[in-house]
Amino acid sequence: MKYPATVLILDDNLDLLTAARLCLKPHFQQVLLLSEPAELLTALTQQRVDILLLDMNFQRDASSGEEGIFYLKQALNTQPDLKVVMMTAYAELPLAVRAMQLGASDFIAKPWQNEQLLHTLQQQLVTKAASHVPVTAAADSLPMLGESPAMQQVQHLISKAAATEANILLSGESGTGKALAAQAIHAASARSLGPLITVDMGAIHSSLFESELFGHKKGAFTDAKSDYSGRLMQASGGTLFLDELGNLPLAQQAKLLTALQNRTVVAVGSSQPQPFDARLICATNDNLALKVQSGEFRQDLLYRINTIEITLPPLRQRREDISLLLNWYLQHYCEKYQQTGLRITPGDLKLLCQYDWPGNVRQLAHAVERAVVLAEGGIADFSQLFTVAASNSSGLAAETAGSATEQDFTLDYVEQKTIAQALQYYQGNISQAAKALGLTRAALYRRMEKYQL
Repeated sequence: MKYPATVLILDDNLDLLTAARLCLKPHFQQVLLLSEPAELLTALTQQRVDILLLDMNFQRDASSGEEGIFYLKQALNTQPDLKVVMMTAYAELPLAVRAMQLGASDFIAKPWQNEQLLHTLQQQLVTKAASHVPVTAAADSLPMLGESPAMQQVQHLISKAAATEANILLSGESGTGKALAAQAIHAASARSLGPLITVDMGAIHSSLFESELFGHKKGAFTDAKSDYSGRLMQASGGTLFLDELGNLPLAQQAKLLTALQNRTVVAVGSSQPQPFDARLICATNDNLALKVQSGEFRQDLLYRINTIEITLPPLRQRREDISLLLNWYLQHYCEKYQQTGLRITPGDLKLLCQYDWPGNVRQLAHAVERAVVLAEGGIADFSQLFTVAASNSSGLAAETAGSATEQDFTLDYVEQKTIAQALQYYQGNISQAAKALGLTRAALYRRMEKYQL
């Protein structure tokens, strides 16, 4: 199983980068390499990273650790929630303590043992999930952000459901904010001081399903080097959020149902049931009722998980909220990238409010972030979004006139246009679009990031 996380490794030793990549690539969804420390800021502004593995010393200053401290501060200023693991061949305790005091999450000495490195990074992911700062019901809480009747209904349901222990099913198109709604429910519940553990069910390999959710004992299988508690036990006292539940195969659905009914788990390699105490929230962009009819989803599991169902509306059904979201994200990214005085022109705002946003709030957020990064003259730049939108329009002048440019025949242009059309056809459903395109969901997400879709 690969953890759905991005690891960035910064070291000017190319042999070390290669070794680290070979160690981590089988275990993490994306492993990025960087040999020039001066490029770190650019990399972090262009790519969300879960863990940064950062060398303490570079060629200019081979032993003091000052360069590593400098780039540690730079990384945390750019992405405050980033987990940073420092590494050095000069493993002196005072230097390690100083890095930890400045925000480093852990410290590892070179040369490392592969098992030690992998365990360290895995622990950082667990810590990040368990210590997630809850989203409150304040004005800047994204699930609560919206003045349309559709969002007022969602806000009401979230408020009512959060006060209970009922299982909740969040449904809606991809990008409508289901994960953020789960955070809001957890934050407003009696379990808010406990962990919020998120599991992407579409990213778990079927052969490792039981190990990931229920845990395993040391020696239970070849790679089981130590005991692992599993996500259900990790969520005890808090909330377990199962995202993309519709992707779970039938065999695994039966095992999950048994655990939920008994409120116990049996770790792989053990025969002893262990009780867990977690509130369950599930999310899907599939129509589970139709999947039940087609035999792809168990009806008894559906009954178990949807005591309360909350449907997140797509942006095109609450256009009156688009301007509010645009302004919130504009302020957010202006603060992040230290931009002041940026604005959206009235003409652009009108077009943005008329756009259908097939990727919903997620697409809008990416579009605003890019517009802030590329802004000139105090104006947020949405030109690429408008270009893509125009190329997807049936009234595109170049198509109706039968004329084309050299750009129309580049592979990037064709790929971008095809992906945009697939997303529009499947109304932002990532799983269906990925299947139609012959891609994995992770590969489709990477291409959406690449083309700012």
